[in-house]
Amino acid sequence: MSTVKTDTIHHGRPWNAQDFVNGVNAAGLSAHPPVLDSPSGAVVHSAGRRFVNFAGCSLLGMQYQKAVIDQFQESATRYGLATGGSRLVQGALRPHIELEELVARRTGKDSALTYASGMLANLGFIHAMGGSLRISPELSWDHDDVVFILDQKSHWSLWKAVDGLGFGRRVFAFRHNDLVSLERRLRALEGRRVVIVFESVYSDDGSIAPIQGIVDLARRFEALTYVDDANGFLAYDSSHERFGQEFAALADVTFHMVSLSKAVGLEGGAIAGPSDYIEVLGWLSGTSSFTATILPPAAAAACEAIRHIENDPSVLHRFHSRSETLRASLEQRGFTLNSTPSYITTVHIGSDEHAEQVRRLAAEGGYLVPIFRYPAVRRGHAGLRLIPTADHTEQQIRDFTDALEGIRRRVGF
Repeated sequence: MSTVKTDTIHHGRPWNAQDFVNGVNAAGLSAHPPVLDSPSGAVVHSAGRRFVNFAGCSLLGMQYQKAVIDQFQESATRYGLATGGSRLVQGALRPHIELEELVARRTGKDSALTYASGMLANLGFIHAMGGSLRISPELSWDHDDVVFILDQKSHWSLWKAVDGLGFGRRVFAFRHNDLVSLERRLRALEGRRVVIVFESVYSDDGSIAPIQGIVDLARRFEALTYVDDANGFLAYDSSHERFGQEFAALADVTFHMVSLSKAVGLEGGAIAGPSDYIEVLGWLSGTSSFTATILPPAAAAACEAIRHIENDPSVLHRFHSRSETLRASLEQRGFTLNSTPSYITTVHIGSDEHAEQVRRLAAEGGYLVPIFRYPAVRRGHAGLRLIPTADHTEQQIRDFTDALEGIRRRVGF
């Protein structure tokens, strides 16, 4: 094992890892996240302290439901804790097939393919749909002319996936949730094979995509559509009073990516779509064929969680009620919030320095809060991204907004 320090090995510019770490610490950034000694939920414990948690994203508390845990334990005994290899090498396990059938039914698609995470699903989709492969003179996949148009606020994993395809050549952007901008792009690319890539719910500002409008434009210009529904899956559907019309249009997107880390409360992802394309993804996405997928007991537990949510709508109603209570309480106190009243509530702070002060003071008061600051958002646009869970109480929410009002007076944002 080498004992040579990395900052001494250089010819020219030195390595600067320690300089960066020192700078992070000097700036007062949160370089070391808290270590939790309890499940991630409305209340967590860390280093002997109790915190009310607004930094998690397991929306409905499925990760600690007894039936879900029981299913995990039973499946762990039956299938073990690992897949044992990639799908193409040794085959799929029964819990993955059952989860894929459930996701396909829930999204209204022909079939689905599971991945270890939603991020790997995004990377694998772009890799398969944007690449080419010639296996023999008679068998090839020729997609190196496909063009991707992304909403400007698309998730990092989507932008990372198209990195290298050439912005302005095979990758284009349209202004966030702007159908006029999207139509302009589609007109300029008419005659080319196009995939429109967008999210259902955007995590930084809680905005909802104009899904019906995007689908209509895709139909007019004969484009395919890919929605990253990581934040919306099972949190919203066609029955929602405010956003139901948009989410009903998900039935008409070509490819529907879901994450299991939000409403389902577990880890993993899946892409649902036409059966022939899903089979191609199994062969060519890379993030399916060259790595393992979700742990078998986690796949079985995800099935149980999805069925629980479907069979007990009260948990979703309670979650949305808590989200509305939080937003209303913050509005009453005059905080500047994101414009879309989704379950993601962003409190505008402004400077990164003030944001870090808010995080520290909130922790001192017994609250974990997530700060979005540069480079996650533009400089000068730092904020709190708050997501309540179905298990937060209304009293916890009122106490938190009281505490945040006191922090605002101290920090001056």
